[in-house]
Amino acid sequence: MAAKKLTVVIAQSQGQNPAKRQLEEELAALLIMQPDVDCSIVPHLYDMAAEHTGMLFLKSVPGDLVVLAWLYPRAAFWTLARQGVKGRFGQTLLNSEGEEDEDEEEPEAGSKEGSVGMRGGPDRRITCIDLRAAAKPQAFLDEIRRIANESSVQTVDLLDWIQGSPKQEQLARYLKPAPHAGRDSPPNPAPHDSTGNGQPRSVLDVTSENTARRWYPVIDYDRCTNCMECIDFCLFGVYGLDHQDTILVEQQDNCKKGCPACSRVCPENAIIFPGHKTPAIAGADGEVAGLKIDLSKLFGAPEKSALELAAAERDVELVRDGREAVGMTVGIPKRQHEKPARERDELDDLLDGLDELRL
Repeated sequence: MAAKKLTVVIAQSQGQNPAKRQLEEELAALLIMQPDVDCSIVPHLYDMAAEHTGMLFLKSVPGDLVVLAWLYPRAAFWTLARQGVKGRFGQTLLNSEGEEDEDEEEPEAGSKEGSVGMRGGPDRRITCIDLRAAAKPQAFLDEIRRIANESSVQTVDLLDWIQGSPKQEQLARYLKPAPHAGRDSPPNPAPHDSTGNGQPRSVLDVTSENTARRWYPVIDYDRCTNCMECIDFCLFGVYGLDHQDTILVEQQDNCKKGCPACSRVCPENAIIFPGHKTPAIAGADGEVAGLKIDLSKLFGAPEKSALELAAAERDVELVRDGREAVGMTVGIPKRQHEKPARERDELDDLLDGLDELRL
């Protein structure tokens, strides 16, 4: 039997940023030298369709999994879950860009009172690490080694990574020598496998298979209470119900690119748009609907509430579709008004202080 190994997957960035590519390559070069790690490279998690080879590989991994992606951990975890790659949320000590250090125990799926929670899936841990959390590959390697030491992993035969038996041409296309660190630096000596037979190890790289940039909501079921506010608010047919009457993203391609309006009306901040520039909408910890959205009041314009901003964003897309704007007259959540007001914090005091300024 092969030695037990932890599967580590590097999900590439969407663009061709040279600094990001260099970090990915340096990480891969370090990881393939680790005897207890199997390293693989896939395209950006958010862009892979269910039938993409990279997603099929992820679905085939039976044990604990570490995914390094250019996404907040919560966004990466629920993007994977949406595609059937499920498990328990693994805690990382590397914080994402803009997130505070919290001294908490590992969160359990479905721990929020009244949430839908994770349904089905194996009893294994999936740890997602934001590649923006550190500038040097060594920090990620140290964290992966910590996770590997704590992990109870199962073996996976590389030849069985896809459902069924892969064809020879598939293997020839997807099994490539590991990349060296840096495009212009001399290649590192090829690492050898654990059998000592002198054969270079390989990394599973499926990034040559085309992907297109996508835009759709991802539901965090650890927060979602199935209140149906999103399906009432969205007028584009994105949301639907499964056989258990649980909300789901049914027609993701109906979602309007760049529009995050439904995330603003979700009472539990359970709707994630991983590509949005606002951290709380993109999957960072924090609230979306509960925050004051627009500080333009400082410059003489009226402040907009989260609901007003969401309705305005929705109207823009309705007009682009050749439909009439509806403003605040359709699908405005009632549960928002029933929800108890959250306690004030330092951010509220700061915003109120800015509101009192006269510029």
